[in-house]
Amino acid sequence: MKYNLSEITELIRNRRTIYPEQFSSRIIQKEQVEMLLNNAIWAPTHGNTQPWRFTVFHSDDSRENLADFLSSLYLKIIPKEDQKDTKLAKLLTRPKQASVVIAVSMKRDENEKIREIEEIEAVACAIHNLALTAVAYGLGYYWSTSKLIYTTEMNDFLSLGEKDKCLGLIYLGYPSIEWPSQHRKPIEYLTTWK
Repeated sequence: MKYNLSEITELIRNRRTIYPEQFSSRIIQKEQVEMLLNNAIWAPTHGNTQPWRFTVFHSDDSRENLADFLSSLYLKIIPKEDQKDTKLAKLLTRPKQASVVIAVSMKRDENEKIREIEEIEAVACAIHNLALTAVAYGLGYYWSTSKLIYTTEMNDFLSLGEKDKCLGLIYLGYPSIEWPSQHRKPIEYLTTWK
């Protein structure tokens, strides 16, 4: 066997969502973020378009700016009767609770030779590579896909083109909790053999 399958299996099965409220104040180093991104870009990509783009909010000021933007956008686009104080509070605090936030976006190929769904799938694979690398470092990881990220305002904030899409905000931090356990349905319930 070329690689240690038991370690790879353990890594995959230990990937968890850990929310920013569960992060400690320990700082993630720039070199770690660079490793996360370097592993992310090795995801599969149809036509080698490499559609992933990353905006890293690493400094306190940049994460505060992100929090202000998200909370303002929420108040702007969500009807007043649908606004929730708890949701607004999370938008204001989560970027500040994380050591790093990474906006992961899809840059649409100008020729559109690859279908958009395939470009989105490639970026999702990049996000998964990032997540597995975070687990290897022992980092907490939360992929937020709030409806705010799919707006033209978010595209403008991230300097994305009209056909580009933000696919999520990745919140990273060292956990202040025990690593969560999880389970999955057995494959017998999910698989059809023909």
